[in-house]
Parts: sequence; structure tokens; C-alpha cells
Amino acid sequence: MINKNQEIHYISSARRVIDIETQAIANLADRLDDNFVKACNILLSCEGKVVVCGMGKSGHIGNKIAATLASTGTPAFFMHPGEANHGDLGMLGKGDVLLAISNSGETAELINLLPVVKRLGIKVVAMTNSANSALGQHADVFIDISVDKEACSLGLAPTSSTTATLVMGDALAIALLDHKGFTSDDFALSHPGGSLGRKLLLKVHDIMLVGEDIPLVKSGDTVAAALLEISKKGLGMTGIVNEQGTLCGVFTDGDLRRILDARIDLHSARVDDVMTQGGKTTQQDQLAVEALNLMEAHKINALMVIDSEQKPVGAFNMHMLLKAGVL
Repeated sequence: MINKNQEIHYISSARRVIDIETQAIANLADRLDDNFVKACNILLSCEGKVVVCGMGKSGHIGNKIAATLASTGTPAFFMHPGEANHGDLGMLGKGDVLLAISNSGETAELINLLPVVKRLGIKVVAMTNSANSALGQHADVFIDISVDKEACSLGLAPTSSTTATLVMGDALAIALLDHKGFTSDDFALSHPGGSLGRKLLLKVHDIMLVGEDIPLVKSGDTVAAALLEISKKGLGMTGIVNEQGTLCGVFTDGDLRRILDARIDLHSARVDDVMTQGGKTTQQDQLAVEALNLMEAHKINALMVIDSEQKPVGAFNMHMLLKAGVL
């Protein structure tokens, strides 16, 4: 059983960590000087790829920074300095930029790479705590990620320093994104397999039913005929078209419930008399997520898709959006 004193200790310790790391992040704002601008310009003008390199905890953070750069329009990958010293340095090519991360600036595996990197004419952007460190002195530009103290009570485990490094990496990536005018469409293209990509790329024409699968009856048909069409096509609704093939309304499960309450004869009543006039529609080039927003706003479960002449070209329902991963 955890006693009250232990609970207080846990929370007190956690708050101390958060306070220290919050202050470390706040101090970074004062470091956004000409060096940060130079680093952005070097990364922006990179003709190859940004190769992020770091050892230990800096390597873990570097992996994330590389992934963030790559997903926001700056081609990048992570290179482990230990492996680089044993062959992986071949990943580097002319036109690349090395983003080297080391809190101390003295990491041997990283420093050992610099002579070869310089020989290749590759520029080095260093993220470290001292411009006077070996890494800081040999870099083309130095970004200060120093912290007053680690959040670890022993002052040993990388905590504040790794947080500051990650935030500075994000600052670089987003500064480049904003300068390039990187859009949500660009973001979606690099995330096609995720839910974000599906929401930003998927359009109505990618999921809708077409041709004979579209639930449709003609103006003048009976309610019974409309019910058969709904049952056959399985979307929970049918469109009603006039002689010109123009959509004039929709008949849904909800309309059926209303006419049953009114005791209307399904076999004699015309669907025109009980349908929803016009009804909400969408177009095939609209984003699927926008169509979803329309459906949610009006509390409807299916939509007809029309062309510029108001003629039905497709239909879909919530289940299809769910299956496509839009929901």
C-alpha cells in the first residue's frame, strides 16, 4: 500500500522535473540569434539530405528530429555515429548537411567523423552546449542547447538537455516548413498510410458507389419501390430522379419512420409525396472529411453525390467512411 507521504513525494518530484524542464525550454527563446538563422539557411539550401547524427540519448532525440524534418518537407535521415565509423559514413554524399548533436560537444564517435566530413565538403550544423567544445569549434554553425541543470535529482541522467534538444530540433523543422510554404496537402503526401493522410487526401470519388450500385428510383414510383431499392443497395436511402435524370429528392430510413407513424399506404403512396425535397448532397471532388463534417452537422448517415447538372454520379454512407479510415 502506498501511504500519503509517498504520494506527496511522487507528485513533488514530478512537479520539480516539469518546472526545471519548462524553464530549460523557456531559456531557448533567448538563443534564437544569427546562428539559428544561419543554420536555417544552410538546411534550406541543402541540395542533398540533412543527415542527423548523435550518440546515446542524443541519438534517440536525433532520430525523432530527422523524422520530423522528413515529414515536414526537409529530406532527412538519421545516421548512427558508431556505425558511421565502421562503414555507414558512405551514407553521406556531396550536397548533404550534417546536423550533429552532442550535449557535451566532445562525443568521440561524433568527433572522429569530422575530418572525413570536412574532406567531403559537407557543412556541419552543431547542436551542443558549448561553442568552445570540439564539435562547436569544427562546425560551420553552432546552436546553443545548454541547460542550467538536468531535471534528474542526481544531475546525471539526460533530461532537461534532451528536452531542450528536441524542442530546438522542432523549432528548426517548423521554421523551415513555414519558410517553404509547406501545406497540409504536402504533409498528407508524406503520410499516405496514416489517418492524417487519409483525411487530407481521400476524396469522395475514392469511396463512393457508382453506376448500378447507386440507389435510385424514378419520380412517380411508389414508396414500396423505394423501400426495395434501399434494401437492395444497402445505404439506408435512395435518390429520386425526374425524367431528365436530375436529382429531386432523397428518401431515407428516417422518412420511412415518419410515414409509418402517419399510417400511409406504402403500395399506393408516391415517393415524391413523402421524400425529402432536394436533400443534402456533395460532389465527387470534395474531400471525404469535408463530406463527413456535412453529414455530422446535419445528422445524416448517407449522401448522394451529384455533378454540375444536379445528376447523381455516386452515393456513400457513414459505414463506407469508417471503412476508408476517415472516421
